Amino acid sequence: MIRDFPTIADGEHLMHRPDLPRMTVLSLFTGAGGLDCGLEAAGLETVGCVELDHLCRRSLEENRPNWKLLDSADVLMAAESLSPADLGLARRELDVLAGGPPCQPFSVAGQWTSSGRRGMEDDRARTVAAMLDLVEIFLPRALVIENVAGFLRGRISALPFMTKRLDEINERHGTAYRLHAEIVDAADYGVPQHRKRVIAIATRQGAPFAMPEPTFADIPITAWDAIGDLKEEVVPACKGGWTDLLPSIPEGGNYQYLTVRGGGSELFGYRTRYWSFLLKLAKDKPSWTLPASPGPSTGPFHWANRPLSVRERMRLQSFPDDWQTVGSYGEQVKQIGNATPPLLGEVIGRALVSQVLAPGTTYPRNATLLRPRLGAVPLAAPPAPIPSRFESMVGEKTAHLGAGKGPAPRQTVAS
Repeated sequence: MIRDFPTIADGEHLMHRPDLPRMTVLSLFTGAGGLDCGLEAAGLETVGCVELDHLCRRSLEENRPNWKLLDSADVLMAAESLSPADLGLARRELDVLAGGPPCQPFSVAGQWTSSGRRGMEDDRARTVAAMLDLVEIFLPRALVIENVAGFLRGRISALPFMTKRLDEINERHGTAYRLHAEIVDAADYGVPQHRKRVIAIATRQGAPFAMPEPTFADIPITAWDAIGDLKEEVVPACKGGWTDLLPSIPEGGNYQYLTVRGGGSELFGYRTRYWSFLLKLAKDKPSWTLPASPGPSTGPFHWANRPLSVRERMRLQSFPDDWQTVGSYGEQVKQIGNATPPLLGEVIGRALVSQVLAPGTTYPRNATLLRPRLGAVPLAAPPAPIPSRFESMVGEKTAHLGAGKGPAPRQTVAS
């Protein structure tokens, strides 16, 4: 394989390109460092991290000991105590303030929880206000936000609050912050995973920002490209009785294969389960979105009918192979699932540099975090008959109640 630029996936990490000016990032909600890893690949330097979770902090120390983990680890605390001088900067000297506030108040997955989706009424949404307080404290050249689509779209979005708050900052400080937001699918930019997120940029001078045109929408990097060459000596085992059905579901399918509208035995009512229930990867397509806290029957599962390993999840998120997370399997899964795909971060960083921070900057065509293709994809195994212990469940089932009716009642079967 011929490369025209050093690749971070080979174990190198680029603190900044020597031909670029120093461009600084204050990272909020840093997590496992996905967004910052990508911004670093575009030539930006993370000078401070605000992260509360102790395992995420340990993971950051493991990977980038030079990134300053701030004592004001809570964003609410940072908004009250952090100053530009703490990072060796003056006001207006910070280039980028970046992060993704907690997404649960705005996530579609919230409809399956008892508390539901509450948007800005959720106590966790206080972090959005704190983030904007830090914008006013630092007045960075650009604000970068990555979050679920519902964060800035729909009835409970944070958009009205953020717009009002940025207008107030502009009036007080003569700035021109205005959100430019776009919903993108990470797979369209080479991440081997369908992951729809809103990317919001606000620049201090009001300069327009546009995400680059998708480069992989028609020819995505596949799950096979990402993990087909991995030979995991130890893999996680399935838990819970429902996962015994995985061999009876084709690659790329989910429980709906075992409904009246699928090709298998009718074990479930159509659309009466969440989409990722018994969801499997297809080798020839990108992965489905990786969740942070999957239940025992929540996919995507490997096409070999098992949970994905930590390294496989890291690959599907586009982390470089030398990046590590710490903690138990479940703790690492959570860090990985909550992360911004680094490759998407690199794409955002390149666009921000070339359009706003250092106009005219050019990059090699291929991003440094882009994974090469593996070639021919093996054929999928055909689905097996359902295990005999499920045969008594086969029969006509009630479907979902209909659009707008919310999650339908589920049948409970001992596993």
